[in-house]
Amino acid sequence: MTDAKQPLPIRLAMLGTGKMGGILLKAFLAHGVLLPENVVATVAHAKNADKIAAELGIQATTDNLEAVRNSDVIILGVKPQVFPEILAKISPALTPDKLVISVAASVPIGYMEDRIPLGVPVIRSMPNTPAEVGAGITALSPGSSTNERHLELAQKLFDTVGKTVIADEKHMDAITGLSASGPAFVYIILESLAEGGVRVGLPRDLAILLAAQTVMGSAKVVLETGKHPALLKDQVTTPAGCTVDGILELEEGGLRVTLIKAVSRSAIRAKELLFS
Repeated sequence: MTDAKQPLPIRLAMLGTGKMGGILLKAFLAHGVLLPENVVATVAHAKNADKIAAELGIQATTDNLEAVRNSDVIILGVKPQVFPEILAKISPALTPDKLVISVAASVPIGYMEDRIPLGVPVIRSMPNTPAEVGAGITALSPGSSTNERHLELAQKLFDTVGKTVIADEKHMDAITGLSASGPAFVYIILESLAEGGVRVGLPRDLAILLAAQTVMGSAKVVLETGKHPALLKDQVTTPAGCTVDGILELEEGGLRVTLIKAVSRSAIRAKELLFS
């Protein structure tokens, strides 16, 4: 994650300020990558617009078309199921000098490009919820009218909430299944580790702290050393030690296969959301 030294000279519209949209806006503003007066958020109900405007110090509205007209970058944070309606609504205000970034699962670049004017640059992105604490990762996939300048701009935005990677669009559903759904799987693992600690006598708050720090530290070792997780696992597992007995329980319980299947099923579901 990098802090912005100078605000980007752009006007941004966040269409659909739900969980992910709110996380992104708060990060963009907190890190100074955008000026509050250059940001507008849209929501479905006026009372929510007033709440967001007061909380973030930005303009908030229910008028998606007007928000797009007055913006350089448009982030589509709405649910996949309402994309047809939203694209039809904002299409008259989209021009090739604007950049559209989708953070929705399931919506292909081609689907968006077919429903907006020719030449409008589109980027399909997939962030995840650890962006809330600056530890997210966002995959970016460029459309047919997107150039390096557009990608650099998107990276500057999403670098404020963690890491960014450029990915071929054919991998985006798999990325959704792994890194977008993955935090939920990790929380289950973390919760289970803590419950194990409670079972053998640890106070719950201590067990949660130990489990969370262990998960975070283990991930950091993978990222900073570049070593394969299997090799790192072997470094922890001493002959005839206690860890190998625990690993045996994991293997007998099918944890490895279950996690693989969870990612696979989430990726499959990611292909279906637009049409469900």
